[in-house]
Parts: sequence; C-alpha cells; structure tokens
Amino acid sequence: MPTLVDPGTTAYALVKALHIISVITWMAAMFYLPRLFVYHASATPGSELSETFKVMERRLHRAIMTPSMIVVFITGLTMAPAWLTGQGWLHAKLVLVIAMAACHGFYARWRRQFAGDANVRDHRFYRIANEIPTVLLLGIVLLVVLKPF
Repeated sequence: MPTLVDPGTTAYALVKALHIISVITWMAAMFYLPRLFVYHASATPGSELSETFKVMERRLHRAIMTPSMIVVFITGLTMAPAWLTGQGWLHAKLVLVIAMAACHGFYARWRRQFAGDANVRDHRFYRIANEIPTVLLLGIVLLVVLKPF
C-alpha cells in the first residue's frame, strides 16, 4: 500500500528526519520529567523549591513533551503504509508506541497532582516510573532495526 509520502523522495526523507528529531525530543522529555518528579516528591509542598519544580514540569510537559509526541504521531502515520498490512514488526512497534503514549498520559496526570500539591507517592515510585520509557524505547528501536517478523 502507498504511503502519504512516497519512499525514496526528498519529502519522505524530510518527514523521516522530522520524525527522528521528534522522537529524540519526546524521549528526552520522557526521561527528564519523572526525574524532576523524583526530586519534587522530596520537596515540601508550597516551598520555593516545590514551586520551581512546578514551573519546570509544566514547561517541559507543555512546550516540549506533548508537541513532540504529536509530531511523532503525525510523521509516523505519514510514513506508514495504509493500515500497515503485512508488517508484523510495525504492528508490535505501534503497540509499544501506544504504551509510551499511555506513559505520557500518566506523567501528565502526576504533573497535575504535583501542581495541585496533591502528590501521594514517594521518590522511589518515580525512580521506577523513570525506567518505563527506557524499556519501551529499547523494544521500539530493536523492532525498527531488526524487523524480526
């Protein structure tokens, strides 16, 4: 099935480059935001430090993480053949990308809880949550590079 942009063209290469750049910025934010949560969880609610974390988390989420994810989905769907027929590895990759988007959603929820001084989790929880995008990214990259099925 054809893609929205024909492979082998300059337009396709530009879409692919934008996709890779967006993946990098999305993942950078997905790695950094829970790190901020680790430190924020130890800050006293309402303190100057807590308020600084709130600003950092909001800006990271709204200005980098969410726009990057949107561009990843738009460019990825632009390059994908119509409904991915016969691409088992791509189906598996999409499942992991959807899991990454779900992780993004959890991070957004937790950021709102911190913003409202309603966090109920300790720093250890966020240290574990920080590892989830790494595991998902490993699976995604291996599927894309190896195309095992």
